[in-house]
Amino acid sequence: MSEQHFQTPGLRGLEITIPAGDVDVTTIDGDESHVVVEGDEKLVDQTIVELRGDQLVVDFHGKRNMLGITIAIGDFSFGGGRLHVRARVPHGVKARIATASADMTLQGRFAAIETKTASGDLAVSGEVESNAVVKTVSGDVRLGPVGGDVRIQSVSGDVGLHSAGGSLVVKSVSGDLRVESIREGHAELTSISGDIEVCIAAGSSVDVDATSVSGDLSSDVPLASAPGESDGGGPVVIVRGKTVSGDFKVARAA
Repeated sequence: MSEQHFQTPGLRGLEITIPAGDVDVTTIDGDESHVVVEGDEKLVDQTIVELRGDQLVVDFHGKRNMLGITIAIGDFSFGGGRLHVRARVPHGVKARIATASADMTLQGRFAAIETKTASGDLAVSGEVESNAVVKTVSGDVRLGPVGGDVRIQSVSGDVGLHSAGGSLVVKSVSGDLRVESIREGHAELTSISGDIEVCIAAGSSVDVDATSVSGDLSSDVPLASAPGESDGGGPVVIVRGKTVSGDFKVARAA
């Protein structure tokens, strides 16, 4: 096991790159950061934990194909080896996590998040102040409130989002998509096999263009008379959606 403490006033970012295992990040009050890396001793020894300016970095430097397995997402690839990373960092950092196979749990308040994984669930509880970018091949995604834009790409897994303050793009091959609340802006939701539900905040109207090959389309929310306009003068959500096998529903947020 490796355990390290850093004095990190002004810390802006946390970067974690490991082949497999699990990642647990919590933001805390104060200026101190604490990182624990556990796993096979050889793997831990090949994992660098260091402060680089205003970035705290956890980076595995061992053989990328040590178990003869390589998984790639775009330009990111490696495989083999399980590590368990626990990080406690000040509120308001941007978290960037890349892994081949790992569950990721993020709790607290983040400036932004960017995650990339081939296999593993992502659960974010708390608040993301600006943007969230998520890429996954196989795994469920659960996000709390996001203040800015949201971009999610998923091949297999359900996607759930509490709310988005900016534009929203979610693309999934197999899995249900649910957005609990969106107030204004553009939302593009696509799924080949799975139901889609987007909930519109109270006071907002919606302009919808959605299609489904073999599913039902429904809206419980009054539609805007034209894109970008609403009868009541309130905000408008412009929704563009497509599903091949699944229902597409627009509902009013609770």
